This record gives sequence, C-alpha cells and structure tokens, in this order.
Amino acid sequence: MSAIFGPAGNCDSFSKVHKSSLDAPKWIADFGLDCYEYQCGKGVHVGEASAVKLGENARAAGVVLSLHAPYFINLANPDPDRLQKTIGYITAACLAASWMGANRVVVHSGALMSRSRGEALSIAKKSLAEVLTACDDQGFGSIALCPETMGKINQLGDLDEVLELCTLDERLVPCIDFGHLYARSLGADDGAEAVERMLDRVEEFLGPGRASRFHSHFSHIQFTPNGGEKCHRTFGDDGGYGPAWEPLAAAVARRGWSPAFICESAGTQAEDALTMKQIYRQYAAEEK
Repeated sequence: MSAIFGPAGNCDSFSKVHKSSLDAPKWIADFGLDCYEYQCGKGVHVGEASAVKLGENARAAGVVLSLHAPYFINLANPDPDRLQKTIGYITAACLAASWMGANRVVVHSGALMSRSRGEALSIAKKSLAEVLTACDDQGFGSIALCPETMGKINQLGDLDEVLELCTLDERLVPCIDFGHLYARSLGADDGAEAVERMLDRVEEFLGPGRASRFHSHFSHIQFTPNGGEKCHRTFGDDGGYGPAWEPLAAAVARRGWSPAFICESAGTQAEDALTMKQIYRQYAAEEK
C-alpha cells in the first residue's frame, strides 16, 4: 500500500476543457492521479443519476472517491434544531456518497461560539454520537466520517480535538489538513520535527493501523497573526507560504503509511497534487 493523491474539486485547467464533473475521473487518472474529492461545500445538490454515473466513471478509471460535506456544519452548536439540521446535512452527504461509491465524507468540526475549547469539544462529541446513530439508522454505517482540522484559531478543530472526536468510533477517520494546522499555529507547525510530532500524536490516539490510513488535505495557506487561515495559495505563489510538503512526504514514506492526500490549492489543485505525488514517490523509492 502507498499514499494516494488527487484534487479537491475541479482545477482551472480541467474546467477550461470540460463542463461536467462526470469527466473528472478519467481526466484525473490520465493526469497521473489516484483520487478525487467531490465538493458539496455549499450544499448537497448532486442528483442520484449523476452521482451514480460519476461513481461508474471513477471505478472505470481506478479513481478513489471521497466527498466533502457542506461547510456550514457545526458539531459544536448545542441548539437541538441546529443539531437536526447538521444531521440532515451529513446524512444527505452520505447518501450522495453512497450513490457514488465514495468511502469517506469529510465534515467540519465547528466553531467555538464564545465557549471554551473544552465545552465546545464536549458538545461536538455528543453531536457526533447522534450523527453516527442517524447514519447507522439510514444504512450509512460503512461510510467513514472524517472530522477535519480547521484553520482559524476560533474554530474547534486543532489536531488533538479532531483526534479526540475520532476516538468515539472506529469508523471515524481524521481529515488532517496540514495547511490548516500550519495557519492556526501561525506557521509553527511546519518542518520535519513538527511533522513527526503530529504523526506520532495520530498514532498515539488511534493506533498504528488507523493512523496509517488517515485522510488529508494539503495546500499552502496564507494566515493572519490574529485569526489564522486567510486563504489557500498555490505551490507557484511567491511569498514563502507554507507548510513545506517535503518533510511530510518523507515521513509518510518512511513509516510506510497509506493516507489519501487531497490537494486544495487555489485553482492548481491537480497540478500541485501531481507534484506532491512525484516528491512522495522519490522518498518512497529511497525506503525500498
């Protein structure tokens, strides 16, 4: 097993020549990539026929699918009505994922809403437990939910918080966004030492088996000194944006882990994902 790589949604170069995401799996495979994260950030609007066809095209191309649930999910909101809406958003995302044959659904952890981090995490754990029950009741127990590390300081979702959420159930897989962790740490979570510390932490919480199959988002991120994440950048941007990819690629290759890396660069996500894959393969070849 080895790491796999692909884009979040459709990059600019794809969109210049194709109008439909149904064409994305073959294009991604021909480009040299392995996976594709379908974006439902603004709501789950894909119909069953299109989703089924996308899944067929992905299987024919050998491309692994995941799906990003709506951005406005907030597991840390204690309001019962909002929780029911959150459950609806996530089960709708799981339904679309099931039509496609996608095996992972990424969900945002939420916002603090003037609560302490401990209070927000406690609420999120209770909410996520109810989400899992609803997913089971609707037949989505085989789909892994992936709570995501978040990029803004006032959001729930540092690495330990996401890992704590994932201890609730074996099917939960952390979505570790290394750009977000870099941004919320104001650039501190970067380089070989930080990468090893973070990966060790994942293994400590989840054990080597689950840790080795984590889900990941990666891109360069611009941040502000007070808030954290400002915007996603590209590998070609000037300005010294981080985090660096090479230390993470080297660490994953050395450990023999097989995560899925989804690149979220702003418009060049396929091109940057291919760069990531090429660098990773160089390190993996050195480990053989």
